[in-house]
Amino acid sequence: MTYHLAGDSTVAACPPEEHPMSGWGPHLDAHVDESVRNLAFGGATTESFLQTKWDELIADVRAGDTVVIQFGHNDQKESELLAARGGYADRLRRMVAETRERGADAVLCTSCERRWFDGDRITPTHGDYPNAVRDLAVELGTPLIDLTAFTTWLYEDAGPEGSVRLLSHFPPGAHAHWPQGLADDTHFHERGATRIAAYVGQRLRGIARLGGDAPARGSELVH
Repeated sequence: MTYHLAGDSTVAACPPEEHPMSGWGPHLDAHVDESVRNLAFGGATTESFLQTKWDELIADVRAGDTVVIQFGHNDQKESELLAARGGYADRLRRMVAETRERGADAVLCTSCERRWFDGDRITPTHGDYPNAVRDLAVELGTPLIDLTAFTTWLYEDAGPEGSVRLLSHFPPGAHAHWPQGLADDTHFHERGATRIAAYVGQRLRGIARLGGDAPARGSELVH
């Protein structure tokens, strides 16, 4: 069995010159026994992934595999074409349907939240997109991994100062690729990516125990 990952930069592997910036996908294999195939890429929307990578991904999906799908960060920037309950949800439905046609299981993920604090609480930044995925998971009977809820908890638990370590924050002179420094509250340091990958792996193991392509038990957090 293989886990096939479809997603954006928060899932994708970063090029070596950007390390230790990382999506969570490259760290998932440490938390599951099965092989992991990560086709996520930076800037991806549901539409651009379908246009450029989906055929490659689905061609190697076999019965019993699982396709893990996480989009939204960039879809919300193209809301006319990819409205949360319009083009975005339609394209997720297509991915789930074509996965099931292969005899494989699909798992939907909500977007990882951005680290935007208002006091000691995270400000939601994804509008209706997470709720659209939650509702779609119920509609389709598809397991859900609620990474919006998990990453919100993760950042708030660490606090405004401690959570900086989970994201790509580099002072001037600390990283050759960003000599002027970087304060990125969307893309993870590998410290954050490994925490999220551990949670995804835990949820995937739970989903497998429940029998694959069956609804997950809500969006409970398992730390």
